[in-house]
Amino acid sequence: MRFVPRFTDGQAFPERLGKIVCVGRNYADHARELDNPVPSEPLLFIKPATSAVPLAAPIEAPFSRGEVHYETELALLIGEELTHVTADEAERAVVGIGLALDLTLRDVQSRLKEKGHPWEIAKAFDGACPLSDFLPLSQVPNWSGLAFTLEVDGEPRQQGEGADMLFPVPTLLAEMSRHFTLQPGDVVLTGTPAGVGPLERGSELRFTLTGGLEVTTRVVE
Repeated sequence: MRFVPRFTDGQAFPERLGKIVCVGRNYADHARELDNPVPSEPLLFIKPATSAVPLAAPIEAPFSRGEVHYETELALLIGEELTHVTADEAERAVVGIGLALDLTLRDVQSRLKEKGHPWEIAKAFDGACPLSDFLPLSQVPNWSGLAFTLEVDGEPRQQGEGADMLFPVPTLLAEMSRHFTLQPGDVVLTGTPAGVGPLERGSELRFTLTGGLEVTTRVVE
């Protein structure tokens, strides 16, 4: 079933979910924990709409393919077309803010990286992007004031703040729009902070986001 973007009041977004544009290594501490260089420009990749599933639903991870890592990220719902725009223009196009998991087949990704191959199959598989509902912008502070957390079985695992991003949201969106048009219904993931790790069968995941968003889900046995 195709994922339908919704706001936290239950209202569906009028456009179908489009592509999911992601940025890697947008938090310096996460780049270092995986022994990756800190980038000087955004590292971009795309997940298809078919990778999206509801974050609140049980997570069905493809454990048969090796370790599946969680990466918690801010998710931005785009409300108007963006092509070669300024940071100010890009910022005004965001209509909702939520949370996402950028699920990663880490063993698969590592093998592909060693060979210098693209690693979409480690990032873009069906179910690779659990997405929450979206808070309207009226319920959230400015970008630097956003904070989000992940707890696994009651233990803190990830904590991120907009102020810690290497490339702030407006800058990031403007840069993305230079390479490919963002359209209404597209979602942008903004990178993950330190603390990523493998999902475990049966674990309970609890997410929070400034503005009152809370989601609890469980990894399917």
